[in-house]
Amino acid sequence: MNKMTPVVTVLLIINVVVFVATMNWDSRLMLALFPPGMELFRPFQLITHFFMHGGTTHILFNMFGLYMFGSIMEQIWGSRAFLGYYLLCAFGAAAIQALAWQTGLADPVPVLGASGAVYGVFVGFAILFPNHRIMLLIPPIPMKAKYMIAALIIIDLTLGVSGAASGVAHFAHLGGAVFGGIYTVLWRRSAKGRTLLG
Repeated sequence: MNKMTPVVTVLLIINVVVFVATMNWDSRLMLALFPPGMELFRPFQLITHFFMHGGTTHILFNMFGLYMFGSIMEQIWGSRAFLGYYLLCAFGAAAIQALAWQTGLADPVPVLGASGAVYGVFVGFAILFPNHRIMLLIPPIPMKAKYMIAALIIIDLTLGVSGAASGVAHFAHLGGAVFGGIYTVLWRRSAKGRTLLG
């Protein structure tokens, strides 16, 4: 049953507070993640960027996804392990985005948002509950979790490689999905199903 859990609650609060606090701050972009090697890159951006969002729709979708699926994941794994999982996906998203910058697959523009970490949560949920039906917002039709996440990954991979919709960090999404998927598969295969990060 979906309910507010401790880590998800704290993450929601931090994201909303940061969004509101920086809404009218002219220098807020410095908290986004710039490509390593650029003059504006700072190590702290590796953390601050996934608490930043580009607009109301951006944060609403991410926080809604975190609440819907993250709360269930936290109930299964426990708060400590879920927090480790969320951070793993967030840093994994940054790592794959950095690789895309280095290889020229992505334009060297800064990225921000919790989408990479939330994608990891989506994937983890889809692996654990592949046949759970999710009601999509657009279009409003039910879809099994495994098909929904497969469609999202295919869309991001296609748009990322083609260079379409360059204003979206597609490779960060894919990074969160890859790291989240690997962890969840390893968790399922581990002896007694014990957590690996808690």
